[in-house]
Amino acid sequence: MKTLITEFISLDSVVQAPGGPNEDTDGGFAHGGWGMKYFDPEVMGGMFDELAKRSDALLQGRRTYQASAAAWPNRSGDEFADWINSVHKYVVSNTLTEDDITWNPTTIIRGNDFIRTVSDLRAQPGGSIYVYGSAIMVQSLLAADLVDELLLTIEPIILGGGKTIFAANGKALPFELVSTAKASTGAQVCRYARAR
Repeated sequence: MKTLITEFISLDSVVQAPGGPNEDTDGGFAHGGWGMKYFDPEVMGGMFDELAKRSDALLQGRRTYQASAAAWPNRSGDEFADWINSVHKYVVSNTLTEDDITWNPTTIIRGNDFIRTVSDLRAQPGGSIYVYGSAIMVQSLLAADLVDELLLTIEPIILGGGKTIFAANGKALPFELVSTAKASTGAQVCRYARAR
């Protein structure tokens, strides 16, 4: 399996809370929901549906998982909703218990087991391990060189600070641009594959 990271990202590389005002206010972040006006259902929706079809697992951090578990189970009738509700989900958390899991199928991964578990998943046959949101978790995946593909939806806004998926760790990881598509909203959907 391959690890696929999908992120809505600002021009200054912020990925925090693109979907709603209360999604993630850590650090006093006041721009929650900034990404919604740039969503293009035809260009972006089509791309996400395509990627979901070739993905056999969903990997998320606790906060992203809990927000998703509150939103997606009530949706159906489109390809992405049907996929996300049926695919096997993995959530990285040291605090969630089995009693907290209501969106199934879901497996909890403890922090100490995270990198090993993702490595084990990548050794199995199948499509992609789909990841969205979960900025700190994505930083860890990049630092461990466990990311095969980045799908960055670059939106024409500067947010002046917030969470990013890119750590200032001095480590260079080359990627190759595979495709790009311009959304009607001015966003650019860019797919990058890890250059080995």
